[in-house]
Amino acid sequence: MRPEIAELIEISKFYGQKKEFVIAGGGNTSFKDEQSIWIKASGFPLSDLTEEHLVKLSREKLRLIAVKTYSEDPMEREEQVKNDLYSAVEEPGKAKRPSVETSLHELISFRFVVHLHPAIINGILCSRNAKNLTLQYFGEKTLFVPYTDPGYILFKKLESDIKQYREKYYRDPQVIFLENHGIFVSADSTDEIRRIYSDIISEISSHIQPLPEAEPLPFNPVMSKVLPVMRMALSDGTAKVIRYRHNTLIAKYYQSQQEYHKISLPLTPDMIVYCKSRYIFIEHSSTPERIVESFRQQLPRFVSEYGYLPRIFVIKDAGVFAVEDTTASAETALDVYEDLIRVSYYSAQAGGTKFMTPDQVAFIDKWEVENYRRKIMKTQVNENRLNSKIAIVTGGAQGFGAGIAEGFFSLGMNVAIADVNEEAGKALADKLSSSGTHNKAMFIRTDVSDPESVRHLVETTVAGFGGLVIMVSNAGILRAGALDEMKEEDFRKTTEINYYGFYYCTKYASEIMKLQNQEKPEYFTDIIQINSKSGLRGSNRNFAYAGAKFGGIGLTQSFALELAPFRIKANAVCPGNFYEGPLWSDPKNGLFVQYLRTGKVPGARTIEDVRKYYEGQVPLKRGCRLEDVMKAILYIIDQEYETGQAVPVTGGQVMLG
Repeated sequence: MRPEIAELIEISKFYGQKKEFVIAGGGNTSFKDEQSIWIKASGFPLSDLTEEHLVKLSREKLRLIAVKTYSEDPMEREEQVKNDLYSAVEEPGKAKRPSVETSLHELISFRFVVHLHPAIINGILCSRNAKNLTLQYFGEKTLFVPYTDPGYILFKKLESDIKQYREKYYRDPQVIFLENHGIFVSADSTDEIRRIYSDIISEISSHIQPLPEAEPLPFNPVMSKVLPVMRMALSDGTAKVIRYRHNTLIAKYYQSQQEYHKISLPLTPDMIVYCKSRYIFIEHSSTPERIVESFRQQLPRFVSEYGYLPRIFVIKDAGVFAVEDTTASAETALDVYEDLIRVSYYSAQAGGTKFMTPDQVAFIDKWEVENYRRKIMKTQVNENRLNSKIAIVTGGAQGFGAGIAEGFFSLGMNVAIADVNEEAGKALADKLSSSGTHNKAMFIRTDVSDPESVRHLVETTVAGFGGLVIMVSNAGILRAGALDEMKEEDFRKTTEINYYGFYYCTKYASEIMKLQNQEKPEYFTDIIQINSKSGLRGSNRNFAYAGAKFGGIGLTQSFALELAPFRIKANAVCPGNFYEGPLWSDPKNGLFVQYLRTGKVPGARTIEDVRKYYEGQVPLKRGCRLEDVMKAILYIIDQEYETGQAVPVTGGQVMLG
């Protein structure tokens, strides 16, 4: 890698990893020598830029764009320019799309160009006084460009303005301010670019009040009865995810219609691309019923007037909510809308906010280039029915539960991992969520024997994703022992977790699932208990566990009858012994070790002898594995005509008559 490319990557990450400079993968950077220009490819964020994300183009071929004649039709013209950009690529095998701003970067003679959208700078550029303030703060040596539709038109405008600037100052402008857009800073070194940005921000900061610290505010529990309804009403073919953000800065703007008006329209193209140009404000927020009533009144009018479903909701005393196909895209929409709030805060101090006009909005809405970037920024989504669905897995930090959580996550689902083991649960959630996928895993500490803990689990899951589709009641404990050995507290604890825990999970999960079904009656959801072969036949000296599991089958069948009218399926999966799991294989306290010590298996001298003895009792000669359980779970979820069933996954050890 040549040193200049390393510099370009370094400065790209420096700014790209800070939301005050760039959001939603926006911004752009480039380096050029005499023959070529290297520029960030469209749709890739500055924060994670690598050499693979750069496109190398011929400067000679790029210059042809300036002298060619293109169609008068805006969309046809943009397509022609795009094709000419592709023809200038020197490494076509990389299949990366050159940024639409490539020609702008080529216009500027300096070797490095860094284009960003800092909120504090856009606060000036999105104000009614933008031109006068940039002149006042930075003088005539900077170039101010009134808002111009991006693409070829902006390129020609900049070409003309830079030519005039050269004639006047005998050099290129190092700073170009684009009204309602952002800023270009250019230099022959990245150190100089950093200095220029620092000076600009310092100068603006000396004239306007700093943004107040946005202190997080708690989730409004009223919304746990609202989000499932909204999620279903806004699911046009694909069930959506809802993410929220609530802090003191947002709270400043949801107090009244007057305050909301200040953040009610887009200020830059990015805001249109990721949030659309219109949003819904709900002021009546005292009860779930009032919020839902306002939502239902506004939604049909909104769709009729604007022709699309809203993506952003501002709800008094609750925050900002983004509705999207994936968790990642909902988070991006929240980032962009919160940036709109920050820019509005700054622009109000700079002479008042200047929103984009309807014509400007319409151009961006139709502009293929921006929609391509948005499509790329939505991480590639697996095409399967479980994608972006929302699941809870209790006992999800280890054993079968961890395997189920990972299996769900690998299929694109959003997963709430519930467990009393905080260390293992957080580690698993962090591991899954750091994989760069479009979905998210979260850990919620939960004791399933405590109804308030389970209620909090369900509420927090709804707060995180907007609803609930699958509840897997997997948490369980095993306390074996004969009648004369079993302690009363062990019997009670086994029953509380294995039996009562399933009841609590079903009780609180079904409340949310019923709300979803009321909004969309054809929508199916699932409650699945991970039971056991011990729930299908008695277990010697293991009556506490077997009794709770037998009871679980009774609950499953009864819940199935009660919940069927709401399209909530209730089923159980009954695995055989999971010999690879910690219950059996833990080297200190696992059942293999215990059975060897107590001589439960006649003639056994080693742990392997004990294992072979128990495997020999299974017709298929092995223990149950995670993949066996996952296949049963996925079957249950996929079909729509099975409920109240106990599905044995025992290798033939237990057969139902």
